[in-house]
Amino acid sequence: MQDRSARHRSRTSAAVLAALSLLGTAVLTGCDSGPEGTTKGAAAQPSPRPGPVWDREPGSVAAVGDSITRGFDACSVLADCPEVSWATGTDSQVRSLAVRLLGEAGAASHSWNHAETGARIAQLPEQMALAAKERPDLVTVMIGANDACRDSARYMTPVADFRASFEASMRQLRSGAPKAQVYVSSVPDLKRLWSTGRGNALGKQIWKLGICRSMLGDADDMSAGATARRASVQERVVAYNGVLREVCAKDPRCRYDGGAVFDYPFTGKQLSQWDWFHPGRDGQARLAEIAYRNVTAVRPPA
Repeated sequence: MQDRSARHRSRTSAAVLAALSLLGTAVLTGCDSGPEGTTKGAAAQPSPRPGPVWDREPGSVAAVGDSITRGFDACSVLADCPEVSWATGTDSQVRSLAVRLLGEAGAASHSWNHAETGARIAQLPEQMALAAKERPDLVTVMIGANDACRDSARYMTPVADFRASFEASMRQLRSGAPKAQVYVSSVPDLKRLWSTGRGNALGKQIWKLGICRSMLGDADDMSAGATARRASVQERVVAYNGVLREVCAKDPRCRYDGGAVFDYPFTGKQLSQWDWFHPGRDGQARLAEIAYRNVTAVRPPA
């Protein structure tokens, strides 16, 4: 049997060991402290649930938008040519986004083009409703040029109205196809198209018939008034692209092109030989390349 002194030493040793153990734990956790003295280990929260992963190989494509997506003036004068559409066409020279993603047979059977020549953003919700009925894996959007291309710059669609219509379009799609991915193209640089096309004498004569008067009217007029008019159209296009980017960013299944179409330096080779404004076959192929690159990228454009 231990004497009282031995029992006291035993209890003291046990107490010291316990204290050292507690001190060691405190020191270790203190080395992993978060801001304001909090302890990461003690205050750790569950990791947030990951958002939906972008499918880089969608199995079907629906397109909405305006005359560019309809291939207007790409094959013949004043006529749609959807077979050369950058989004859903089947033309072998263009190799549309749908062809690049699905192959020729897949593009013919699993893509739909609901774009309309002359459409402005106010018509987009209706197009989106039609696209949603197809239950596509991917919807492409190219809209806004006609909102800036008016008979006069003062008739351009107000930015607030443009935003409201695009938000309504996204709601329309989500109500019918909640899991569809959306690829949004930026509005082309209309001022660059003016600068490129005005070098063609025949093209300028065609422009006089009324194509995008707000930008292309009086193409050779370099007066202060004409310069200011073109600048106002350019500013509106930039504002539209800002809206497309911001609204798209709020939807986890939406991907904006980062301004790639706006930035693309179209030349006369890419423009329609009938109006020197809309993309011709070569221009449609360039749009398809841009779209495919961005849709299949691991990360969205910056």
